[in-house]
Amino acid sequence: MQTEFPEWNVWLTSISEQWAVMALAGPKARDILSDLVEGIDISNEAMPHMSVREGKIAGIPTRLFRVSFSGELGFEINVPADYGEALMRVLADRVKEADGCLYGTETMHVLRAEKGFIIVGQDTDGTLTPKDAGVGWAVSKKKADFVGKLGLQRPDLVAKGSKQLVGLLTEDPNEVLEEGAQVVLDPNQTVPIKMIGHVSSSYWSENLGRSIAIATVIDGPEKMDETVHVSKIFGDDLSFVKAKISSMIFLDPDGERTNA
Repeated sequence: MQTEFPEWNVWLTSISEQWAVMALAGPKARDILSDLVEGIDISNEAMPHMSVREGKIAGIPTRLFRVSFSGELGFEINVPADYGEALMRVLADRVKEADGCLYGTETMHVLRAEKGFIIVGQDTDGTLTPKDAGVGWAVSKKKADFVGKLGLQRPDLVAKGSKQLVGLLTEDPNEVLEEGAQVVLDPNQTVPIKMIGHVSSSYWSENLGRSIAIATVIDGPEKMDETVHVSKIFGDDLSFVKAKISSMIFLDPDGERTNA
């Protein structure tokens, strides 16, 4: 703002570090929270997915978000930072009593990929438009103008042949693709081999009992159910793994868990 509006007498101060945030996810999340929250109706009818409420939790002022990056019924709890550890201990005890456990970043990565939730900067780059990422529905069709609208109208960004996000299911369910591996249509073509995309996320899914992957592929949605070949990065010889293009949503496509 100093650069664009030097005549303004305005200061901005980030307060992010003044808040502690923790996620509570899973089919028992609402039960665990129910007798801790005050002044908030957390029923599905009163607080649906993607809503936010203010009240108290365990006597602590809170901003409670009904959001999920796990694909499960989830809440993100925001409290003043000084109360973060104390509340975390209370929740951890409640979760343990409900036969749950703490989960970290690696688990979160697998859960979000099963649900087809992308990570900006890992599954996207500066060339991927909202439509390419499968979230074109979020871009307004009615607003006369908004930040980024002009960019979305550039010929190169609306032309056919752009890379778009899709899922990949390996022919051998036990084969886990390597992130960064290149996707080709014909592995037998002469060098230089034409690449049509690359793997951006790849994991073993214990829920599904198989590997899953997310990739950017040229006109990917139009190639649904087609077989492609994915390179193996490590090793002395160039080799490929067969995979089928699929939806990015590998688990709970109707959102029944998220919206429980």
